[in-house]
Amino acid sequence: MDYKNLQYKISTGCDRGLSNKACGRQDKQLNTYDWLEDIPGNTDLTDLVEVQFKNTRKGYYHNVNNLELKKGDIVAVEASPGHDIGVVTLTGSLVKLQIKKANLKSADDIKRIYRIARKADMDKYYESKAKEHSTMIRSRQIAKDLGLEMKIGDVEYQGDGNKAIFYYIADERVDFRQLIKDLAAAFHVRIEMKQIGARQEAGRIGGTGPCGRELCCATWMKNFVSVSTNVARYQDISLNPQKLAGMCAKLKCCLNYEVDNYIEAGKALPSRDIILQTKDQDFYFLKSDVLAGLVSYSSDKNIAANVETISISRANEIMEMNRRGEKPLSLTDNNTERQADHPIDLLAGESITRFDKSKNKKKKKKGNKPQNRGAQQASAPQPESQESPRQKGGPHNRHDKTGNPKKRDAKE
Repeated sequence: MDYKNLQYKISTGCDRGLSNKACGRQDKQLNTYDWLEDIPGNTDLTDLVEVQFKNTRKGYYHNVNNLELKKGDIVAVEASPGHDIGVVTLTGSLVKLQIKKANLKSADDIKRIYRIARKADMDKYYESKAKEHSTMIRSRQIAKDLGLEMKIGDVEYQGDGNKAIFYYIADERVDFRQLIKDLAAAFHVRIEMKQIGARQEAGRIGGTGPCGRELCCATWMKNFVSVSTNVARYQDISLNPQKLAGMCAKLKCCLNYEVDNYIEAGKALPSRDIILQTKDQDFYFLKSDVLAGLVSYSSDKNIAANVETISISRANEIMEMNRRGEKPLSLTDNNTERQADHPIDLLAGESITRFDKSKNKKKKKKGNKPQNRGAQQASAPQPESQESPRQKGGPHNRHDKTGNPKKRDAKE
């Protein structure tokens, strides 16, 4: 077989472009997994295309020139003024759903795709991107000289370099009319100011959360919902600002993920004001495990004393008995409540050294076998007539592997 004529092709995702066709983040944020991609004729149903630019900025465009576009293609799109360079992140029927999600009310927001980016377009694009960091540093100094209470967090140049978007953070309203004039005179481009929040800035910077994964705001989140401390109370989380705050110094967005389940499960919990009465004493509500369905009661109203943990069904049963004037002997029913509710650890009484013991036993057994054989042979009585002076002592004694003297043959 002629191996020299074989040609190998390394697959890198798209034939042209920057990203791979997968459901992960790829090299861009907020990518949408196109689960209709393999359906024949999916791209022919609409000419709408989703194009993503720096960080979280997206736009929707008409493919008026009927270009054969795929996910990851770098295209030149219409902008005002000039053109911009972006990456195709979605094509086909799902783009209509994304437009509805983005709440684009005006058809003017949907512009045109000019062409697939050429080498000249990319050279101009990289030249413009190289000026972003220095522009941001200088613009911060200009804003500081004007005494404005704002922070310019990022700068994004348009693909052709004719326009620059300045993203800023401010707690109050800022009059930046003079700032726009100074920035236009300094950089000789069209200026656009766009205000962002602390969560959006954290998404632009990126980072790793305490969970060990990349920040949600830097990967898939686009719309940020307000998070209140009541969300932590519903989930019985201690109100520790250092643990509840994220990279943006705001409450973590992930606190909202499971709060609906806690609220739904909390509806089945008995009221905290109800006192459970037994024949011996009264019990007051202490704490609850919402997802496990367990409630703990204390015999003292102020401190944890004689704490009893029962299920929600048992608590409701005792409450119904108290309404009828009946009092049970105890909160737990014959001490079976805890066994039913709590999982049993089968290895609670075991030690990890049990593995070492089993190995030592095997080694001892193997080492004792030859000793036992020697002991048996040594304990076996031998007639004195078969022993010779040479066996009793001297350098010419013959011994077996165990150290016991060998029996002489009849010839000897």
